[in-house]
Amino acid sequence: MAAKAVIGFAGFLLAATTIAATPVFAQSTNQPQPKTDCLDRTNAAGADCANDDGGGTPGATGAVFLPALIVDLFPNPTGGGGTPLPTPDPRRDPASALPSPAAPADAPVVPAAVPGGPVISPTDLVATVPQRAIVGDYVPDEVLVTVDGDAGVVQQIAASFGLEVRSQRQSRLLGTTLARFGILDGRPVGVVLAQLAADGRTRRREPNHVYSLQQAAAIVNYAFDRIELDEKQASGENVRIAVIDTGIDDTNPALSGVIADQFDAMPDVPIEKRDHGTSIDGLIAGIGELKGMAPGAKIYHARAFEGGKSTMDVILSALDWAAEQDVRIINMSFVGPKNDLLGIACRNARALGIVLVAAAGNNGPKAPYGYPAAFDGVIAVTATDAKDGLMPQANRGAYVFISAPGVEMVAPSGAGSEVVTGTSFAAAIVSGAVANLIHIAPDRSADEIEKTLAATARDLGPKGRDNDFGYGLLDTKAAEAAKE
Repeated sequence: MAAKAVIGFAGFLLAATTIAATPVFAQSTNQPQPKTDCLDRTNAAGADCANDDGGGTPGATGAVFLPALIVDLFPNPTGGGGTPLPTPDPRRDPASALPSPAAPADAPVVPAAVPGGPVISPTDLVATVPQRAIVGDYVPDEVLVTVDGDAGVVQQIAASFGLEVRSQRQSRLLGTTLARFGILDGRPVGVVLAQLAADGRTRRREPNHVYSLQQAAAIVNYAFDRIELDEKQASGENVRIAVIDTGIDDTNPALSGVIADQFDAMPDVPIEKRDHGTSIDGLIAGIGELKGMAPGAKIYHARAFEGGKSTMDVILSALDWAAEQDVRIINMSFVGPKNDLLGIACRNARALGIVLVAAAGNNGPKAPYGYPAAFDGVIAVTATDAKDGLMPQANRGAYVFISAPGVEMVAPSGAGSEVVTGTSFAAAIVSGAVANLIHIAPDRSADEIEKTLAATARDLGPKGRDNDFGYGLLDTKAAEAAKE
């Protein structure tokens, strides 16, 4: 009996040793795949990314590298408004409509690093969700993460995952701490996002996407006539409008007394280009010979672009500042890929009663949806010419909401004035028209304004709303009369 017991115990030890030697979670193999640039309408692969929501086969890790932007661009906005979000606490996941991949119930959780304790090697980390396929351009060695916790927790997460904290701040519109982590060891962004999903302290994990201003290749401003806005009666007096764009030439006579305040979301990057932002501000509220749609409006201008490019973290900083200024309208004349953090910020800004206006994009009929325009609650604007014809370069899709003049218009610029074309400028026309509606009836809500614009637009193209013109051409006169 003793001998049988010894033999049985030895067999048990052998089996236990065999089980312990078997890895429970194998390290995923990451095979690099060719990157599909869904912002490029001439994509040689002919990929159709119009409905790509960021899921799919792992891959797509390449990106445009912007060394001038890979710096700490997160100064804490000054002033700090005290208006509470009129939505449930975003810390309790306000983006139920924008879910992130959920980890399996039995997935392992990477333990928090204890200050001064051992650091987990990145090669030992376990990804609980598949590597993400990332659509569009993005900073190749950074990720953006919303974190439940303070600066200490951010540092612990960085140590646990072998990352560098490049910036962190409290975001008003996201309602939580936003951290920008740097990847120092060459891991693909999609891999790091999947690894971070294992840590319950991270709520949202996104690439630091790159966004582009929407100005096409370059006379009298015909917009007043086409949108049925009386130039002599046009006014946005005392309506506060935020513009997120390039730097501006605030010495241009058209902007004299127009700019109420400015914020630089990228202070460490020198300002080289001022034309685009100057044109947008001028078309909205310019005065004098280059009169805008809503003279008398007050522009709160956030510089967030240089060389026509910006990143998600910079844009979110500008949006937070804009929300603090108690503005009624935010003009976003830029386009990039879908990013859940931007979607949450836009939804919470809309919940504050802010009308959001964005360019639909200039990347052609087969281009993917352009964001932020394609988010719910954002008025996506396409561009038409003096004969109400659609700009050929315009994006198409069910998200296009309304049309407005945006082809070959004279606008202020850093050099004085120039002829401009693009959905960027059509968006500015709509922002100015909305300012007129608010000036006439300040109690109009964002929802009422959106419904009124849709109901009163002049139908263009196929009958009813279509993917080219949306509901049709903006009709300011009809929209003003629609107020009961």
